Amino acid sequence: FSLAVAVARAQVQQEPFAQTTEGISITINCSHPNIRTTDYISWYRHLPGRGPEFLVLTTKGSKELPDRTGELLVSPDRRWSSLRLARPRAADAAAYYCALGD
Repeated sequence: FSLAVAVARAQVQQEPFAQTTEGISITINCSHPNIRTTDYISWYRHLPGRGPEFLVLTTKGSKELPDRTGELLVSPDRRWSSLRLARPRAADAAAYYCALGD
């Protein structure tokens, strides 16, 4: 199955497309080189036919995804983040967005 990846704000860059097989780990990267000290990093997903769904929010380090097998990783300089889905299922096929905000 496929995971679409999209840009949520001009301050972030993501790869446009990522693909994996069910049960095989996937990492979706997001670059945010102009992040401000006050910015939080958040990730969302948009399932077909539904509204955007909040996944996780952090400022630094790593954070487990609640209710899912995976984690959000943030580089020490906060210039990039990665959403890792450890065992994605077909039901996880969606557009994934990263965003910055205070």
